Amino acid sequence: MDKQGLKNYIIKNLPFPDRTLDEVVEFFEEITIEKNEFFLREGKINEHYFFLQSGFMRAFTHDIDGNEITTNFYQKDSVVFEVSSFYLKTKSSENIQAVTDCRGFAISYDQLNALLHTVPEFRAYGVKMLAKEYMMFKKRALELINLSGEARYENLITTNKEVFQFAQLKQIASYLNVTDTSLSRIRREFSKK
Repeated sequence: MDKQGLKNYIIKNLPFPDRTLDEVVEFFEEITIEKNEFFLREGKINEHYFFLQSGFMRAFTHDIDGNEITTNFYQKDSVVFEVSSFYLKTKSSENIQAVTDCRGFAISYDQLNALLHTVPEFRAYGVKMLAKEYMMFKKRALELINLSGEARYENLITTNKEVFQFAQLKQIASYLNVTDTSLSRIRREFSKK
């Protein structure tokens, strides 16, 4: 598989000299994750940083009653990893599972860390990506507090339309923190607009 998608993603987030970028992407190995296979299981340490070139994945955890709660969706051309588990080497409280067959490129923590310490451009990229992950987490936390279910649904349609093609409605409802019935009502109202 061609690594051009990976290169484009890195360049989109921070420009790199071509030669340096070629050296960096050599550390990423192609991997395939089949539908329903886990990239990460709860209780395990996230060992790899994964660029999803094709496919669709979701992250989920369980509430105190044992119900699955979707915490994130990953569409193609995005980075997949559980930030705290990856960087702090702690056991994850989330699962990350392929919803469809997925292909992309992964790099281990040790390899990524070596690049961060030896390639100044990649270090800047790493800092930017960590800040981006934090901002996305903060934004989501505030949306769950400040926005109605309808507004969260509208944001999801705007930012990740593929969710509605690949994810189950109960997964979308749990991600939006609404009941299945509320999601059905919200969808009906949006279809009338």
